[in-house]
Amino acid sequence: MAFASRDRVHVDQHFGAAEGFVIFTVDAERARLAGVLEFPPENMDGNENKLGERIRALEGCAAVYCLAVGGSAVRQLLAANIQPIRLENAASIDPLLNSIRDAINAGGVQWIDRRIHRDTDDSRFERMAAEGWQE
Repeated sequence: MAFASRDRVHVDQHFGAAEGFVIFTVDAERARLAGVLEFPPENMDGNENKLGERIRALEGCAAVYCLAVGGSAVRQLLAANIQPIRLENAASIDPLLNSIRDAINAGGVQWIDRRIHRDTDDSRFERMAAEGWQE
């Protein structure tokens, strides 16, 4: 999971203008800090590559939480299998991580359920390929 954050504690940045992302690995039991990505402050207009750079940097993340995200960024994130989550107000990251863990355990959040199902399907096909194919 990625969180657009200036202070590394709260989601407080617009996706396209985020100066940093805090990355966590999250499973049903715990959340662990996996890293921090930093980008130089940029002018909101005029840098057409900023979205691609950010999306490539978030490769492997299931979702990115941010305060705002434009339509172009949403399309590109979804194409990269990253679910954009837009929050109405700045929020602390810790309670969000707790909510994600709860959703992993209980189900009922569509994007999390889809991601868990997809990851399970991917590993099943990898195991089948490793076993070989016989008719």
